[in-house]
Amino acid sequence: MRRPIRIANCSGFYGDRLAAAREMVDGGPIDVLTGDYLAELTMLILWKARRKDPAAGYAKTFLTQLEEVLGTCLDRGIRIVSNAGGLNPPGLADEVAALAGRLGLHPKIAYVDGDDLVDRLEDLQAAGHDLAHLDTGRKLAEAGVTPVTANAYLGGWGIAEALAADADVVVTGRVTDASLVTGPAAWWHGWAPTDFDALAGAMAAGHVIECGPQATGGNYAFFEEISDRRYPGFPIAEVEADGSSVITKHEGTGGLVSVGTVTAQLLYEIAEPAYAGPDAVAHFDTVRLEQAGPDRVRITGTRGSPPGDRLKVALNHDGGYRNTMTLVLTGTRIEEKAAWAEQQLFELLGGKEQFAEVDVTLLRFDHPDAAVNAEATAHLRITVKDPDRAKVGRRFSNTTMELALGGYPGFHTTTPPSAESGFGVYWPTVVPAAEVEHRVTLPDGTRRVIPHPPSGPIAAHTVPCGPCSFEGPTRRVPLGEVAGARSGDKGGNANIGLWTRTDAEYAWLRSFLDVDRFRELLPEAADLEVRRFELPNLRALNFVVVGLLGAGVAASVRPDPQAKGLGEYLRSRVVDVPESLG
Repeated sequence: MRRPIRIANCSGFYGDRLAAAREMVDGGPIDVLTGDYLAELTMLILWKARRKDPAAGYAKTFLTQLEEVLGTCLDRGIRIVSNAGGLNPPGLADEVAALAGRLGLHPKIAYVDGDDLVDRLEDLQAAGHDLAHLDTGRKLAEAGVTPVTANAYLGGWGIAEALAADADVVVTGRVTDASLVTGPAAWWHGWAPTDFDALAGAMAAGHVIECGPQATGGNYAFFEEISDRRYPGFPIAEVEADGSSVITKHEGTGGLVSVGTVTAQLLYEIAEPAYAGPDAVAHFDTVRLEQAGPDRVRITGTRGSPPGDRLKVALNHDGGYRNTMTLVLTGTRIEEKAAWAEQQLFELLGGKEQFAEVDVTLLRFDHPDAAVNAEATAHLRITVKDPDRAKVGRRFSNTTMELALGGYPGFHTTTPPSAESGFGVYWPTVVPAAEVEHRVTLPDGTRRVIPHPPSGPIAAHTVPCGPCSFEGPTRRVPLGEVAGARSGDKGGNANIGLWTRTDAEYAWLRSFLDVDRFRELLPEAADLEVRRFELPNLRALNFVVVGLLGAGVAASVRPDPQAKGLGEYLRSRVVDVPESLG
């Protein structure tokens, strides 16, 4: 048994802190430096870049970070693993080689691809595979929409193969976020594809560190627990031979690593506790957390089972163009003013039917007899979408400004007239794993096909939690006094994970917050499907609101299109909490 492998993260999204790579390399001992760049929206951004330049399609900021640390990593034997290859892993590998040449360095470079299915969609459909099995996909397929990106989520075995071939730098396309940890851990410890418990443990660790400082105090609900308010240090997963791990950060860095911060990140952007991946299914309801020292949280007990025989595929299509103008309404009779503005604007534009889609939302921030002007205002947010960019461009925004002298009293807008912007529509699907060729190109140019691991039915490992009841007096307080929350997007769905800090609080939360109560607290979910899951080992519940975000972040017209603030909104709702909970 080898010592634990120390896997560090230096990027949680395309655009994250550039200095993080240098800080992680210089801050203390690590074995592997990883970076996650590929949110669902990022694939569309990279497609737009590649449309302008066929040699593009990868995350260019990775090269900026690499320039600062490549020499040091080679000197210290630190391997570099990143999914920054996006839509063009071989192109990024070439750029890494060119960068190394300019620096006088000679790293061994490998890349993983095979995930890009966009040129094979017609053949897959002709073979009888339903790529539009979800509602969004069906509507788009019926409209004859052709995706511009289609990428299967690959596992970590291509990465492991590259590291075993002594690669210093491994860049990939669309692998799962956790694969950046499972691949290096499998290589280091010599795991087999059937070591499902170990792989599941590494998946849990990978899910925790994939979003960088969200595991070390960033976006943390109980932020009063964080005494060091400097920018958080990025996380490190020390993964052991059995898949257990310790989540930590470099000594002397800001933030906090606690059972709470790790719990919050485990709940981020998940659905059912059976967290499916291409290498294994990690059963998050079996995970146990323990504070193992200052800024050290131990993850144990994660059960794994064989993956299913299908791979998730993320598709994006070009949705056309959109534009938004926000009108400010002040004082009294806000709703009348909003209705008048809407009526006038669309009369001038020739009617709402001129556009493919119109969304008009009144956002109320006002209250009577406000102490200052800003507190007496509301926003009327008007968004139009259409394939014809001229309709939603300056014609729309300039017409909005025609209301300035002929509309409701106090008219003004939050921005000058704006230009149109393109948007994309996302939908997920699945394909048989056998239809996807997981490939790795090794440093010597050899290309190998990675076999898919043995599959099986996705089984549930449910941890029982007994019934409970609370009697006695209650107090009216925000839910957030008892429960933390973290929320996010999964395509068109939103998830909100809630957890408590004591067993008694969890027993109450579990009995109190059923689907009906959840809908009462979150009126936007009243007419939508809500799925509820229990994770008692984490003292947590997870809710998935199906369809809340429409066709995904790039197309959503919500002010919070990724549902980042949804959990904090839920925590602000006032509920009756037993006084016995303190």
